[in-house]
Amino acid sequence: MSIEPLTPYLEDGIEADAELRMFCFHHAGGGSPMFRAWHRALGPHVTVVPVHLPGRGRRSDHDRFVDLDDLLDDLEDQLAEHLSAPHVFFGHSMGALVAYRLARRRDARGLRLPEALLLSAYAAPHLPAPLPPIDHLDDVLLAQFLTAIGGLPAEVLSWPAWLESALPVIRDDIRMCADHRDPGEAPLACPMHLFGADSDPLVSEIDLRAWSRHTTHIIDVRILEGGHFYLDESPDELFRLLRPLLRDYARTASSDHGK
Repeated sequence: MSIEPLTPYLEDGIEADAELRMFCFHHAGGGSPMFRAWHRALGPHVTVVPVHLPGRGRRSDHDRFVDLDDLLDDLEDQLAEHLSAPHVFFGHSMGALVAYRLARRRDARGLRLPEALLLSAYAAPHLPAPLPPIDHLDDVLLAQFLTAIGGLPAEVLSWPAWLESALPVIRDDIRMCADHRDPGEAPLACPMHLFGADSDPLVSEIDLRAWSRHTTHIIDVRILEGGHFYLDESPDELFRLLRPLLRDYARTASSDHGK
């Protein structure tokens, strides 16, 4: 089984003969480890490809991006050769915005689009960013806010050294989302599947359904139990929804390839 070469954004090799690839983009302050167990849960029709942004975790020695366009420039360049095969994008919270904007970039250049966008816990891009302004919050208040929405475990409030290193990353990621302004392009010719949670304090079902403005396809909205980080709270329920979707897209891609 052949394995494609890595880029700085990918931790593991990609099976070159996989039917479908799912590139996964993490939330603000997060990293690719959140997706490590997904391949085992979602296979065998899909290869899960976690994308790890710089300035965190194993890439903490790399400068992180503070401008979304700069990040997209680098992502587009580094991932280009891996996006020529059938693929979908999955993005959670900030990752949903990154996935969507990367698809927009590729559409503008006439490049292959994802078979679908699977977007989680993020409001449609013409709406205000889900997270409120945080520049007025000191580190303690910001950490308390993040624990309240499930973005940090409560015990980290007693780890000042960890907070000192982690919060600047989270602040930059949140600002990057807040600074995004939707330019009002024509809808994408790409199906969208939206996922959210019934107790999410940041993103409502209405916010998710508003994505219909950005696709020529009918969107599919699924609401699960939990908060903003429902995918950590009840991953099995999300996997139950994702498996048939990915299987169908893999079969379609395989059928089109065989024509």
